[in-house]
Amino acid sequence: MSKIHELCSFLEQIAPLELQESYDNAGLIYGSPNDEITGVLFSLDATEEVVNEAKSLGCNVVVSHHPIIFRGLKKISPSYYVDRSIISAIRNEIALYAIHTNLDNILHQGVNGKIAQVLGLEQIKILAPKHPDNPVEGAGIVGRFAQAIELDEVLDLIKAKFNMPYLRHTRRLKDKIQTVALCGGSGSFLVPQAIRSGADLYLSADFKYHEFFEANDKIMIVDIGHYESEFYTIQHLFELVSQNFRTFATHCTKTITNPVQYY
Repeated sequence: MSKIHELCSFLEQIAPLELQESYDNAGLIYGSPNDEITGVLFSLDATEEVVNEAKSLGCNVVVSHHPIIFRGLKKISPSYYVDRSIISAIRNEIALYAIHTNLDNILHQGVNGKIAQVLGLEQIKILAPKHPDNPVEGAGIVGRFAQAIELDEVLDLIKAKFNMPYLRHTRRLKDKIQTVALCGGSGSFLVPQAIRSGADLYLSADFKYHEFFEANDKIMIVDIGHYESEFYTIQHLFELVSQNFRTFATHCTKTITNPVQYY
């Protein structure tokens, strides 16, 4: 049987913990590293519903993209959703592991590389490298379609791939799109880099009203929602682990944790 520390080591070889941002809380949040793994459930969020789903599947590990404990806790109360998840994990002896901005900050096996693959982008590179001498670590990605595509076709592709009922975007600037910059999750901080990259379109999420103005008629911003932009991370993690471990069951969550609803 594989132990939790073996799974942690594998994930941290792909996305080292030192690549996480200073505000983040990636890694083993709860659980004993020496416990044997009975099964792993992959999700974006380690909510109480996901933890209970893990229990029903016989899994004793939840690997989520977002850490359920993100800010310091001063008390634990069942009245708050974070605390309920922790209580359920402790009660049911289910370990919680988060692989967050460290997975965002790598090129080919990271969150953004998966998005680029889904869209069919080629020649991908990091949009904002952490260090000038290391081009494969950093935030965001920029890549190209094999040939320029009509803008409406690109927007339809995005809606279809990310199951979006509609898109929020800035002014249309070009009839055809070839170079695309992107960042899964909250990516408004990368607009200047996206513009400098020469991208025709920047795909990300969580833009506030005034942040859309930063496009400044130099790039088209398309906001697809936080959950939607990172949804493929679940399958990505499932594939990485299931292809390398054969001693326990692996599952993708069927719980939709997106707190944003559309009407």
